[in-house]
Amino acid sequence: MDAMSSPPYRQLRRSGVMLTVAVSVLLPFTLSSCMKSQSEISAAPKEKRALIRFVASEYSSETKPILEKLVKEFELKNPMIEIELQVANWDILDGIYTTMISKNQPPDLLNTNVYAHFAQDGLLNDMNEIISPELAGKLNPKLRKLDLIDNTQFAIPYVATTRNLYYNKELFRKAHIDAPPQTWSELKEAARKIKATGLASGFGVDLTDNETHAYLSYVFFGSGGSWIKDGKWTINSPGNVEGLTMLKDLFDEGLTDPEPTVTTRDEKQRVLGAGELGMMISGNYFTSVVPKEFPNLQWGVGPIPVKDGSPPISFGVHDVLVSFKTDHTNKEAISKFLDFLYDDSVYEEMIKREGFLPVTSTVGARLSERDEVMKGNLEALDKAEFYPVQEPSWQGILDYARKLGDAVLYDHISPQEALDQLQHFAESRGGR
Repeated sequence: MDAMSSPPYRQLRRSGVMLTVAVSVLLPFTLSSCMKSQSEISAAPKEKRALIRFVASEYSSETKPILEKLVKEFELKNPMIEIELQVANWDILDGIYTTMISKNQPPDLLNTNVYAHFAQDGLLNDMNEIISPELAGKLNPKLRKLDLIDNTQFAIPYVATTRNLYYNKELFRKAHIDAPPQTWSELKEAARKIKATGLASGFGVDLTDNETHAYLSYVFFGSGGSWIKDGKWTINSPGNVEGLTMLKDLFDEGLTDPEPTVTTRDEKQRVLGAGELGMMISGNYFTSVVPKEFPNLQWGVGPIPVKDGSPPISFGVHDVLVSFKTDHTNKEAISKFLDFLYDDSVYEEMIKREGFLPVTSTVGARLSERDEVMKGNLEALDKAEFYPVQEPSWQGILDYARKLGDAVLYDHISPQEALDQLQHFAESRGGR
């Protein structure tokens, strides 16, 4: 009942006894209570819709439908959170988010493989201020550490892979090759035998824009070298030069695919599946993607070949999620979306369909129980070498390295000169 139309007193019956309370006692409190209530109601803000701009990289034809379905399910459960999704091929991904940043409309979430330069420029949120304790507790600790710069979690791992040598078993039989090569000399000999059959190219080398740094890593680590050591770039070290020289020798002798700087990794996988390439290095997603397209393919897997006398290597790659500071950042909404994205059933489905390695302990344990290959890949991931993603100059080095393949293979620049130039560029950009 409205206080202004109340009678001067209220009669209350208790066990048949009439109790009368003076209005002079209750009226001030009643008016005060009603006024406060009306004030609170009129001042209560309307709940605002949260916006999350999510830019994701396209890994395969599965990526977009997986994410679209996921976003739709999340929005149904969270009607006050809108996800604005863009899925882009790696070839144009950089251009999309760079344009967004230049317009002061950066993505709230970005799926990428580089982030340290953004962190250096103060553009990123600390993910530890966003992710829930439950999500933090199940992320791979080694990968989380890779995404830590000066004790700030500027990125969190999203998916991971290990790299191996994949080969066409039928071509190996026809070339009388008993086992996958484990050293550079064995690699060269196997490629020579495959070429001699006249049926296929020997070894696929990918020095295109998106994979040059990967093949450099294979031969750098395979020679006992590295990209960086003790805070100093080691790009033009003798071992690294020897590794790049080995790749050039393979090309000069006609033992690689004919167009290492033109055909991409995905294209080479199809060439291998069609029986026109003997072997190549790729990620463990090969086992899901290629057999699906070529169901009759008999394929095998072996280690990344290393310099003769060098120990075997394990090489891993992980992509991350970062969150840019925006004029509408809603950390609570982003946290809810990330919890949904990494929900065990949702995340496991994505991992299996894309052919990745999980970065959560829960899904990793579940898949390892059913699959010995998965178990082995996750064990290799824990021992793997990675790109120096914590270095702010890494993005610039990647861009510079894209020119390196054509320069070495076709422009008559020696491997030493090419790596000297890349070393100089890295040093001019400085370290972390």
